Amino acid sequence: MDSMKYRYHHLGIPARTPVEGEVYLKEYKVYHCGYETSEFGIEWMRYEDDCPLPEIVKTIPHVAFEVDDMYEALKGRKVIIEPNSPSEGTIVAFIEENGAPIEFIQTRK
Repeated sequence: MDSMKYRYHHLGIPARTPVEGEVYLKEYKVYHCGYETSEFGIEWMRYEDDCPLPEIVKTIPHVAFEVDDMYEALKGRKVIIEPNSPSEGTIVAFIEENGAPIEFIQTRK
């Protein structure tokens, strides 16, 4: 893991009210917006009541890092959301680190 490089991608913050410009991800029952346009990479996440994602992700802000090799980044970690592709060309997964959710993102080049 020493050679793994983590590059800051965004900060995801749970929201309770709609945010202008949010996009709905039907499969995950979540609305999101912001990190593409935020100067600081802040993403607002609003979850439906029956969203299947872990409670820790729905209630605690997460930091996201871009990685070159998703499966290498996950080795030895407590994976709470398995690798999946919410948008074409992107793989994401979440781990829990000391009680906080962390997202890894790998973009296919």
